[in-house]
Amino acid sequence: MDASLEKIADPTLAEMGKNLKEAVKMLEDSQRRTEEENGKKLISGDIPGPLQGRIQNIGEQGHMALLGHSLGAYISTLDKEKLRKLTTRILSDTTLWLCRIFRYENGCAYFHEEEREGLAKICRLAIHSRYEDFVVDGFNVLYNKKPVIYLSAAARPGLGQYLCNQLGLPFPCLCRVPCNTVFGSQHQMDVAFLEKLIKDDIERGRLPLLLVANAGTAAVGHTDKIGRLKELCEQYGIWLHVEGVNLATLALGYVSSSVLAAAKCDSMTMTPGPWLGLPAVPAVTLYKHDDPALTLVAGLTSNKPTDKLRALPLWLSLQYLGLDGFVERIKHACQLSQRLQESLKKVNYIKILVEDELSSPVVVFRFFQELPGSDPVFKAVPVPNMTPSGVGRERHSCDALNRWLGEQLKQLVPASGLTVMDLEAEGTCLRFSPLMTAAGAPTNQNRHGDQTGTATPVDTSGMSTLPLRRDSPMSQALDQLFWEHCIIALNSHNRPIMLGPSPFSCPTAFVS
Repeated sequence: MDASLEKIADPTLAEMGKNLKEAVKMLEDSQRRTEEENGKKLISGDIPGPLQGRIQNIGEQGHMALLGHSLGAYISTLDKEKLRKLTTRILSDTTLWLCRIFRYENGCAYFHEEEREGLAKICRLAIHSRYEDFVVDGFNVLYNKKPVIYLSAAARPGLGQYLCNQLGLPFPCLCRVPCNTVFGSQHQMDVAFLEKLIKDDIERGRLPLLLVANAGTAAVGHTDKIGRLKELCEQYGIWLHVEGVNLATLALGYVSSSVLAAAKCDSMTMTPGPWLGLPAVPAVTLYKHDDPALTLVAGLTSNKPTDKLRALPLWLSLQYLGLDGFVERIKHACQLSQRLQESLKKVNYIKILVEDELSSPVVVFRFFQELPGSDPVFKAVPVPNMTPSGVGRERHSCDALNRWLGEQLKQLVPASGLTVMDLEAEGTCLRFSPLMTAAGAPTNQNRHGDQTGTATPVDTSGMSTLPLRRDSPMSQALDQLFWEHCIIALNSHNRPIMLGPSPFSCPTAFVS
């Protein structure tokens, strides 16, 4: 970091950066704790109250991000000329670094606190770009030719309603695009059906305005066929916006072709704060547009120097981490997902919903009980002679089992980020997304062979209603997977534990 400060030409930036290490050291020293036999004792340098014992867990890079907010308040008191030069430099540097890291050439950046705010601003920009008289005539222009915003059926809940509320548009301006039903992932947007919807809207006198694609759906982390969607958007003059957790992999050496196509989109929203384990860091929307007047009207740019200071926490964090540290945190999360996939493959009665095994940072899986006479290739698919009531009972039992296991794992490792979710086609599944949690608690992957400590008790009372025998293959598979998953989850959050018998080995946990 010291060497990088010598390269800063701006004297104000150099003066500000010289004391960063000292400031971080003061923050860490103020959080030191002494442990005694009877518990932890508060010393004079600690912060009392609910923050006690928590701030030191965010790491030095987290302190750097928090320091950016304090420095922002200090910088805002400078005289206007110095403030203008300094904030312009911070904004341009951060924008340039992010565009290079994520392969987004000649892009601009908008920093915002609310993750969906960037997309709302992009929609305003698209409206101003397609409706030249919108500034003068307002919504009268939209009434004559209604805009249409296309969202995937797999988009995160509430996104469409948020956009309509922010833009003042009626709900009929939203078009929900279904996902694949026959070919490809059932969590990917159906491109052929989307093209049919676009043609129908054009025939009705509507204006296809913007398409929101997913590089990592909110539920299972699957990526739309962005390359094909880009071609379709260029053909019909539609703005293409991409969002999703898989955009983080653009910083890695290996990137799947579907995610790599996102680098050619018109805009994309990213959340580097959770990816890097940085608190209070804004989300970023990268976009490409040649008219600065329209971006100003849309709210993507501002003439106020204080608005440009939103980038300061991320600017400081990038200075501290460097490119290697940035990439390492994302790579580390993807490796955790790959390790979990390798463990799951060794266990029978597991269905994994992973799109790209080499680079997917999200793993979704579920247990299932293979039905008598079912095809081993298509596991958990009932035979035709099974009654609907029998299928329903089997589905209900598997859902209850997955829900119980997910709750137990969340109690065992609350910081693991494991979530339980109900999918329409698959049922209850478990979702592991270390990219959103693991960076805040660095992992040493070599530790899983030497765990020490005391085993956390697991409540097995919920198993009493599950139709499983203690000696069944299903129970043995559950017993094997339970601790394999715990090893990875505990490793990923640096918490030691003694691996004792799993609840699936407990005789009282099963119905005889």
